[in-house]
Amino acid sequence: MSQKQINIAIIGLGFGAEFIPIYQKHPLANMYAVCQRNKEKAEEIGKAFGIEKVYTDYDELLKDPTIDAVHINTPIQNHAEQSIKALKAGKHVACTVPMATTVEECRQIVELCAQTGLTYMMMETVIYSREFLFVKEMYEKGELGKIQFLRASHQQEMAGWPGYWEGLPPMHYATHCVGPVLALPKGQAEYVSCLGSGRIDENLIPKYGSPFAIETCHIKLKDSDLAAEVTRSLFNTARQYRESFDVYGSKKSFEWTLIEHEDSVIHTGEVPEKVKIPDYAHLLPAEIAPFTTQGVYDSDENQHLSFIQGSGHGGSHPHLVHEFLMALTEGRAPYPDAAQSANITCVGILAHESAMEGGKIKYLPEFTLSKK
Repeated sequence: MSQKQINIAIIGLGFGAEFIPIYQKHPLANMYAVCQRNKEKAEEIGKAFGIEKVYTDYDELLKDPTIDAVHINTPIQNHAEQSIKALKAGKHVACTVPMATTVEECRQIVELCAQTGLTYMMMETVIYSREFLFVKEMYEKGELGKIQFLRASHQQEMAGWPGYWEGLPPMHYATHCVGPVLALPKGQAEYVSCLGSGRIDENLIPKYGSPFAIETCHIKLKDSDLAAEVTRSLFNTARQYRESFDVYGSKKSFEWTLIEHEDSVIHTGEVPEKVKIPDYAHLLPAEIAPFTTQGVYDSDENQHLSFIQGSGHGGSHPHLVHEFLMALTEGRAPYPDAAQSANITCVGILAHESAMEGGKIKYLPEFTLSKK
């Protein structure tokens, strides 16, 4: 695409509302439309942010020829269907995690991108968090030496969340821990083996047929001597919320803090040292740089309680928006593109299958954006 502004439509205005002012301020974007099934809420948000195009029907939105790209922030079970519809309608797609809930859906999205030349990006927050950008900078400078092993975890108590979360297999929402262990070495998962452990409340099990309180997966990286381990829990496990990753290198290693808001640790040889993670707003256009540390609202302080949710997700939101828009403008693949997003997502899908089969090794399919 040329330097003209990209007309963006945001679908889903709970978490999705966080991104509205970022697109409004980004010089490459025109925050053109929003979509929400609840008409009252959709119109309220449209009015609050001065957005004239307000839709309650996603299919109608896709008929609008002015829209260049959609950013999907709907419940998990809608992601694949809505992404596929958008690509078939000629729209570029940014989608919150995970990409899909089945391997076949991931394959369909990758194949559509290959056939149409359209761009898909899974908006994985952790790989644009300040912690990840800090470790990535260390790695690219050679400070870590050779990466020897990677580990990540995402532990969260989902009691009281919307009903579709109840009993969800832990690995079906694993991208926050799978993403960083593949993104740092820019690797692809070749195969996985996963074990389930413990048991959730009996009333939670029937919806997905998944009994496990915790699932822990080993990942073998393709064409590499590296392996990684990821751990996931959603119910009945005592632990402060944690999205984390650790990287063990031949020169230095990085370990995420065990307790939120405390310092992470760098080990140089056998010597540990606590470290303050810097912000990475300097990588962004000045117009959106404040969104790495401030609450998300517009410059006129047109505030609504649902919008003022703090920086969250390691300051990643403006970085995600910038990567998507730059990829479209420069005519290049974003990270992660459709094939990489599918690989990351299918690790979790196949890991749960492995856990249900007692740790059986599961090979990931090949995903390619080359036209057949």
